Amino acid sequence: MRHNNKSVKLGRTAAHRKALFRNLLSSLFEHGAITTTDAKAKEVKRRADILIGWARKGDLHHRRLAAKELFGALPLQRLFDHWGKAFPDRISGFTRSVKIRQRAGDAAPLTLVEIIGSAPGAESAPEAEK
Repeated sequence: MRHNNKSVKLGRTAAHRKALFRNLLSSLFEHGAITTTDAKAKEVKRRADILIGWARKGDLHHRRLAAKELFGALPLQRLFDHWGKAFPDRISGFTRSVKIRQRAGDAAPLTLVEIIGSAPGAESAPEAEK
């Protein structure tokens, strides 16, 4: 039985799956939007909403928990300094997923995952505040 096992397996080992989602989440918080397959997008959306909720709290405990889920200091800094403060009144639903096209090579359905309030694309990355 799969009680309380909500994450998808994606045909990968646990270590590969963890690294995959850490990379996707780091890119999402760094650039504001990413394009990936539908199955990955659903899981990234779920995990990103949790991380932005932690960033809204902004304490040291939640920063350390988020640091375990991201690669590098820049995505962590942008998560807490920009995205966590961008939603003072919203409780959930910080990300949006839009199905955009099928990939040319294998016809896999692709989805754009973006943080609400950011324009799609890499050029919408927030500037680091000094």
